[in-house]
Amino acid sequence: MTNILPSYLRDQWWVPEAGALRQDQGPAQVRDASTGEVVTSLDTQGIDLAGALEYARTVGQESLGALTFHQRALLLKQFGVALTARKEELYELSKRAGATVRDSLSDIDGGIGVLFTYSSKGRRELPNGQVYLDGPVEPLSKDGSFLGRHVYTRLPGVAVQINAFNFPMWGALEKFAPAFLAGVPTLVKPASPTAYVAEAWVRILVETGLLPAGSLQLVSGAVPGLFEHLRLGDLVGFTGSASTASRLRAQAAPGVRFTSETDSINASVLGPDAVPGTPEFDAYVKQLLVELTTKAGQKCTAIRRAIVPADAVDPLVAALREKIAERVVVGDPRAEGVTMGPLVSLAQRDEVLRAVGALQAAGGRIVLGTTDAPHVTLADGTTGAAPDGAFVAPILVGFEGDGDALPDAVHEVEAFGPVASILAYRSVDEAADLVGRGGGSLVTSVATVDPAVAATLLARTAAYNGRLLFLDRDDARSSTGHGAPVPHLVHGGPGRAGGGEELGGIRAVLHHMQRTAVQGSPAMLTALTGVWHQGAASRSDRHPFRKSLAELAIGDQIASPSRPLTLDDIETFANFTGDRFYAHMDEEAAAANPFFPGRVAHGYLLVSWAAGLFVDPEPGPVLANYGLENLRFMTPVSPGDEIRVVLTAKQITPRETDEYGEVRWDAVILNQRDEIVATYDVLTLVAKEPVEETDAAAAASATAEVGV
Repeated sequence: MTNILPSYLRDQWWVPEAGALRQDQGPAQVRDASTGEVVTSLDTQGIDLAGALEYARTVGQESLGALTFHQRALLLKQFGVALTARKEELYELSKRAGATVRDSLSDIDGGIGVLFTYSSKGRRELPNGQVYLDGPVEPLSKDGSFLGRHVYTRLPGVAVQINAFNFPMWGALEKFAPAFLAGVPTLVKPASPTAYVAEAWVRILVETGLLPAGSLQLVSGAVPGLFEHLRLGDLVGFTGSASTASRLRAQAAPGVRFTSETDSINASVLGPDAVPGTPEFDAYVKQLLVELTTKAGQKCTAIRRAIVPADAVDPLVAALREKIAERVVVGDPRAEGVTMGPLVSLAQRDEVLRAVGALQAAGGRIVLGTTDAPHVTLADGTTGAAPDGAFVAPILVGFEGDGDALPDAVHEVEAFGPVASILAYRSVDEAADLVGRGGGSLVTSVATVDPAVAATLLARTAAYNGRLLFLDRDDARSSTGHGAPVPHLVHGGPGRAGGGEELGGIRAVLHHMQRTAVQGSPAMLTALTGVWHQGAASRSDRHPFRKSLAELAIGDQIASPSRPLTLDDIETFANFTGDRFYAHMDEEAAAANPFFPGRVAHGYLLVSWAAGLFVDPEPGPVLANYGLENLRFMTPVSPGDEIRVVLTAKQITPRETDEYGEVRWDAVILNQRDEIVATYDVLTLVAKEPVEETDAAAAASATAEVGV
């Protein structure tokens, strides 16, 4: 891999022409983190960034725009499958960057997991269309002829991601997956020390032949003048240092969305109840060990400040020293038994040691470990010095005093490696103050089993953190850990942490879309959103339950006959179900209730009757009812009243991989005065094609057996 590392632009691999290579100092070399051997070289002289961006905005936008959310989601799954099949190649390559097997589990498997998660969430939580509705309808006129609704549509530009060196797969895929699902093409700019890992996973995806044209591009090297070519509709997602983020943000043109996830001085608080010998103390020590050694501490979410009760400082240091002696073997990840690799480069090693020196100059004292170059396990299994390897052993820096007596440096200087500071506190409020002095963090964890301690720290520290983890004896084994963001939850943080968000479930998809208030008639909103709105046209030609998805249309409707309610009906339902709530059984008590005129029908009686009024009982395309949503009871129904139901096909969502889809029905129960009694959505599974009458029951049974 010692040649120029190629970029992937305009759906082709690209390297500079021989005459365009830098003549002054040659291509930038990338070296093996353990041995110093040259792995590859980077050079982007002559690269056409403007052309790449325009290709994404045109070809990429067109190819992704032709797909629905669900079609994009299925492609994400296929990408995940392809990377899984070849992840051993990626594991081996990552060892050159200093990654152990455990490190690769968080980076490679973590990145693949993001693809699978967004594939699943996209098909579960997004429509099989291209417009996402946000919130309920807002009536804007008394007669219902003018409505408003918020919608999300994809941005028209390109998502540019500038990534850090520590997670060349996970860090990129956590940005790529939600952008792709939103329908926005991506241009990836990996950090130089691990750019060859990024090139490898991009190459695997390219080789699948599944990437829509222009949906993914890669720049292996510098991006001179990139920000000059960005415009309204483009996005920049940056991961790295706070100082670099600030500089880049200033270069972004107005209208270019810029989000950053930057270094932060994350904290982990040992609760006052978590004394030595408790499960919480043990879990805290284990977690601190993991955060010091995973990725050699090169994680934006790693613990930088261990905030512990004053009388627990010495026991904690002793316990951590014992764990390190038992479990940590520093060395080349290609050697058997190594549990902690080097930093990514000699430059990074020197930067970490400089930061440790700054902490010492501020009054810190190394209470565990040393800044001396360690003897390590080499690739051949022997032990010795590795002068060309970027090795640093775990270091814990202690500070005298507590609270305001601690220097600012401990809350400001980040040694981005296997380094943490230990700080003492004497009250929970003081611990909260220390957390806040970090100026904004990605994550803080708290080891406590005391809900009062947890509640105080939540109230005092949540505003300073993107994520809070409460670790106790009940979740210690199942917890994903302090430094492990998951795709379902927000990854990001306020203040120094960048003020942005990555991940966070569907929220991350919506970061790549524009929220717009749309106003119009019910018919127009129905046409624009693919969801039927009250007041839009409807059709009642034949029972909609007799129609497959191929025949069913938005607005297909059944209006039932009325059914009268008697006191006997109420009492029968009460005795049959056991629901003898006084509003149904005691006339005097019910009349005294401010909501009822006297005895009234059970709400669930009305919903059950409504089903009986609209259901077509014969086998057919409707395979199953799988739920009700948004049920609201509006008007009580008394003995002598009548009810009827109007059921309208509201939204139709075919499933890409199944022979059936989901239909959401708008259900409205009315009384004899046309007052709305109840409203709700009925959810059914309906066959895509007409079902033979003789096969319908079998189809319904088969659907039920798979857990629908």
